[in-house]
Amino acid sequence: MPSNPQTLGLFPLPSVLLPGAALGLRVFEPRYLDLVRDCGREGSGFGVCLLMAEQGAEGGAAAPAAWGTEARIEDFGSDERGLLTLRVRGCRRFRVQRTRVRSNGLVIGEIRWRDPDPYDELRPEHALLGVLLQRILDQAGGEHASAAPAQLDDAAWVGWRLAELLPLGDLQRQQLLQEDDPHARLQQLLALMP
Repeated sequence: MPSNPQTLGLFPLPSVLLPGAALGLRVFEPRYLDLVRDCGREGSGFGVCLLMAEQGAEGGAAAPAAWGTEARIEDFGSDERGLLTLRVRGCRRFRVQRTRVRSNGLVIGEIRWRDPDPYDELRPEHALLGVLLQRILDQAGGEHASAAPAQLDDAAWVGWRLAELLPLGDLQRQQLLQEDDPHARLQQLLALMP
């Protein structure tokens, strides 16, 4: 991973995008339409961060959380009102070092990418979480229902999918996003269960 900070346009939302998760968006504000156009032109992604607070009046700059996930556009279209719709996929995690606001209100983050999660097998104390995820996927179906056995034994993948599928609050998901160690992330998930 590069040691020098990079810049990334930020799209603060009232939800957390996790690595590997899909998210649907409706885009109508000019600053975010500009961001999407730039991403399409450059073949790049943008950053999704949890919206911590709105600043100023409607259309003012939003205060993003200091950790986020790169969003890559997978599909686009328009809804019945003609608004741009996107389907994005969470990729790399990052930490925001500084922000600045463009004249159009778009927040630009100076970010550092986090190291990708290593492949590491579930530890015995987390084996139950792999079983739980398999049962959720069997019942709920969805895009991850046909996961390979190796994925269901990968500590990072199991943690991200559980964080995506369990009924957690956004601040709980944000805490999980900020954890670099997949096993510590699984331990946090265990602690959140009744």
